[in-house]
Amino acid sequence: MRAVIQRVKKCSVSVGDDIIGKIDIGLLILLGIAKEDQTRDADYLSGKIANLRIFEDENGKMNRSLLDINGKALVVSQFTLLGDCRKGRRPSFVNAADPSRANELYTYFAEKVREKGISVQTGRFQAMMDIALVNTGPVTIILEST
Repeated sequence: MRAVIQRVKKCSVSVGDDIIGKIDIGLLILLGIAKEDQTRDADYLSGKIANLRIFEDENGKMNRSLLDINGKALVVSQFTLLGDCRKGRRPSFVNAADPSRANELYTYFAEKVREKGISVQTGRFQAMMDIALVNTGPVTIILEST
């Protein structure tokens, strides 16, 4: 499981003209799910992300977590994070989980983040989405479960 997280002042996800998820201060979490991923991968990443100290404290140091600041999360499934570009000029997605399993783990991951007391909005699985965000810092981190 691979996540790209971005610290945001605000963020929204739309399908067509409809905003389906919107947060203010918190994290945009782009989540890619691989064939071999299990619930333990989502358990690990949800805990890591909720507690990762990437928000500034009163001294300007990255020393506070999403939980510490009572921030929100916008979770968007993004299978293209599993794209392998080592050969040729077109990414291969053979390592991405099949859609039914990926949706299951995506939903599970979002629920695990909610269980930690974080307000979570989500995108729409397998939809063409537009994401608007203000990345603050900018802070962007790539995490993997393995």
